[in-house]
Amino acid sequence: MTMVLSVAEVRKDFGGVHALRGVSLSVAEGRIVGLIGPNGSGKTTLLNVIAGVEKPTAGTVTLDGRRIDRLPAHRVVELGIAKTHQIPKPFLGLTTRDNVGVAVLYGSRQDRDVARAFDEANWVLRLVGLERHAETLAANLTVQDRKRLELARVIATGSRILLLDEVFAGLSPDELREAMGLFTRLQKEIGFGALVVEHVMRAVLTLSDRVIVIDEGRKIAEGPPQQVVRQPAVIEAYLGREAARAAT
Repeated sequence: MTMVLSVAEVRKDFGGVHALRGVSLSVAEGRIVGLIGPNGSGKTTLLNVIAGVEKPTAGTVTLDGRRIDRLPAHRVVELGIAKTHQIPKPFLGLTTRDNVGVAVLYGSRQDRDVARAFDEANWVLRLVGLERHAETLAANLTVQDRKRLELARVIATGSRILLLDEVFAGLSPDELREAMGLFTRLQKEIGFGALVVEHVMRAVLTLSDRVIVIDEGRKIAEGPPQQVVRQPAVIEAYLGREAARAAT
């Protein structure tokens, strides 16, 4: 059965700040949805609400029809949704393998067998190309390898829907090309669905089946990537009103 994440009319207020204003979307297992918008538009807040890190002020988040927005973050992971951090946050004092092994142990599989967990961790490290760094402390990894580790950890949880927060940011052109190729290979092999927050438009346009644009907490566009980025409202949100007029 295909897992489906649904967000319905979600609002999130921080005091007088309206970070999300009635956002709705869905992500099915096996599909990639890009989530774009200007800085401060509410993208990371939306991921945090879905992941259980924040509670919505109004609206609902469901997974296969089951409401999950009242659950703590660890229960959301156990049900099959896992989120990366915009700035990687591994356990710096643990090795790369140990970081991934912990994710296996406390993910959706609910298997506390340590030997099996570390066998699985070794498999995930091979998948993402980190096997040569298995015994390296996370604190000693490069930025690119920390991003790989962040991806490895969410995959290791066994989650079927991944929430990816700027996993392609800060990479050189060669690193970006390599990271996009890795993502495509992993998605085809594992079949997970993903909601991908990203400012690197090359990655969004290449990898996404569908793109959603939010601005000032509201959804302003949704559809195929190449169509969405040509909409005047999207151009205006990114580049300003004058640029939007020039594009029409």
